[in-house]
Amino acid sequence: MADKNKACTLCDKIGLKPFTKENVFYYYIPLHGLASYGGLSVNVMNPSLVSKVLSPKKDLTNVLLLSSVVGAAFYIYGRPSLASVPNGKRGLYAMLGGSLWAMGSVLGWAIMKSALPRDNAAVATIAGLATGAVIVKVSMDYFEHTDKLVK
Repeated sequence: MADKNKACTLCDKIGLKPFTKENVFYYYIPLHGLASYGGLSVNVMNPSLVSKVLSPKKDLTNVLLLSSVVGAAFYIYGRPSLASVPNGKRGLYAMLGGSLWAMGSVLGWAIMKSALPRDNAAVATIAGLATGAVIVKVSMDYFEHTDKLVK
């Protein structure tokens, strides 16, 4: 029992939630999608870095994009503001939101990359990560605000 309490204490210290069905679907899957979204931002802004670090033989863009979409969709699906929406429609809203969020980000990064100096990969990488962080923060603030309206 003491080992179990240590694990829970460790989870609390680093900010992780216990493994329950709800937390897996609406915390851990979105968290994985968020990590993929960060990887996607780097992949779009500095593709050579991702191919050097992760997979020199495979383009991971589609994997990172799909994981970002799925993570965002689970996040949106689990929002209290959508609790009264029938499951099928809620799923469609979640997939649409996740797709628009990820694909819109890719488009924004591609436009931004074309405006940045081509010979400075570090600036492009930082710009991608920074704008991704801002997009995530604003999106989460939006959902938290709309959730408060239905409580």
